[in-house]
Amino acid sequence: MKKLLVYLKEYKKETVLAPLFKMLEATFELFVPLVMAAIIDRGIGGGNTSYVLRMGGVLIALGVIGLVCSITAQYYAAKAAVGFSTKLKHSLFEHIQGLSFTEIDTLGTSTMITRMTSDVNQVQNGVNMVLRLFLRSPFIVFGAMIMAFTIDVKAALIFVVTIPLLSVVVFGIMMLTMPLYKKVQAGLDSVLGATRENLTGVRVIRAFNKEQEEIEAFEQKNSALAHMQLFVGKLSALTNPVTYIIINAATIILLYTGAVRVDEGTITQGQVVALVNYMSQILIELVKLANLIITITKALACANRIQNVFEIQSTMEWKQETSGKASVREGGDSYVVDFDHVHLAYAGAGAESLTDIDFHVKRGQTVGIIGGTGSGKSSLVHMIPRFYDATQGDVRIDGRNVREYSMEELRQKVGIVPQKAVLFQGTIRENLLWGKNDASEEELWQAVETAQAKEFVEQKEGKLEFHVAQSGRNLSGGQRQRLTIARALVGKPEILILDDSASALDYATDAALRQAIRNMEGSMTVFIVSQRASSIRYADQIIVLDDGEMADIGTHDELLERCSVYQEIYYSQYPKTQEV
Repeated sequence: MKKLLVYLKEYKKETVLAPLFKMLEATFELFVPLVMAAIIDRGIGGGNTSYVLRMGGVLIALGVIGLVCSITAQYYAAKAAVGFSTKLKHSLFEHIQGLSFTEIDTLGTSTMITRMTSDVNQVQNGVNMVLRLFLRSPFIVFGAMIMAFTIDVKAALIFVVTIPLLSVVVFGIMMLTMPLYKKVQAGLDSVLGATRENLTGVRVIRAFNKEQEEIEAFEQKNSALAHMQLFVGKLSALTNPVTYIIINAATIILLYTGAVRVDEGTITQGQVVALVNYMSQILIELVKLANLIITITKALACANRIQNVFEIQSTMEWKQETSGKASVREGGDSYVVDFDHVHLAYAGAGAESLTDIDFHVKRGQTVGIIGGTGSGKSSLVHMIPRFYDATQGDVRIDGRNVREYSMEELRQKVGIVPQKAVLFQGTIRENLLWGKNDASEEELWQAVETAQAKEFVEQKEGKLEFHVAQSGRNLSGGQRQRLTIARALVGKPEILILDDSASALDYATDAALRQAIRNMEGSMTVFIVSQRASSIRYADQIIVLDDGEMADIGTHDELLERCSVYQEIYYSQYPKTQEV
């Protein structure tokens, strides 16, 4: 939590003024019982009506001043807390954006969403409550005890016993509940993960009639969270009744002692009333303090979870600047992409996903990558833009290791269209400009036309200004894929990776897309990952993967002649009697 307080440094004035005005309010509140005692003893006891009215005016003045101080304190506390959470969210989001795919895969999406929303909100509430009550409540508790001593030492000794006893109860419950709140937040992560998974895969769940099983699985996780929350809630709920029992017992003893002292003539009735009022103030403030501690406990647990994310550093370091020229191999052939005996193992995986991948691609070539499900096709192409680093071997672009590039330069060289077509809420134009911020109207339409998306874009209301819903829900699967391809083409990358990004396109559109990409200006090197043999049939090289290893590499005719894995894939789609 201490490390997160750095986000409060721009709100030093607010963090000082908020508790200061609360202390002023508390000070005025401590004078109220003394004024009441004077009204009872001198005003009512002496039958002095004018004195009662004057002191009544003093009470009103104390109340108004206290209200103004309280409102001012609330304003500054809220301003500091909201500003703190805003900066914390920005910083947390920026940190997560800087993590590599390895760390994001390890953390999980649901956990990061929970920590950026629910956890930050809990910390915000904690900061707000601390600024308002952390000094005020103890100040009134000890201030009331001191004021009680000014009235009568013997009666005030009851306060000396009561306050430590209450402190033991409050802090004891806090120590028990703090680790439990961490478990509650972890349970919330699990429920959020299950919810997100169900909403994302709702069509699959319904297609296989698995609604009941998913409901039962969700209820199990939700019930576990509910039971945990009930248990920790019951422990926290003990605070109020136990403190009330102690305070009320102390009040009974105080009234008895006060009655005896009044009978002896040591103190007056007004002073007894003042002592009881001070005891009531202590009761109210300790209940507030108990609730404050519960809030702080939650906030600290959430702050630790947020800090854990900040402490996770990316395993992928990027160069700030790059320099050097592309190396040229013997014989004068310049290779744009080299995989030099590359191995890849994901974090926490029991085995390698890719083993001894070795191939070289010339500039302007089209490379097809094919293999069974889980053979490592996407893993291979994800290493070119350096989404993941090789655990062994080197991946080079233009003769330089991808680790030697800055992120900006590498992303300019490599354009990738992922398997899942992801579009963001906004216009088609705004989505396309992700590929190149300053792209002209002509460049946008050229990319749209190459991606075979011109026909449907022109039919949309507003054309490039057509509003795309979140994740492109108001577009078909094929339309989404074509727009994501257009987005990658806008930047005119030297290397284009199509990671099974035409699966929703019909064969004719797929063929037209590949032809249009081949006809583009410049010597673009294209990697096509596909399950369709027809999509990669005319590639200059075809890499066949089998369980993370290269089964073979060659042209379509060469592989059809000698590679059993390629033969199996090809003839499963096209019988031997059928030619494409």
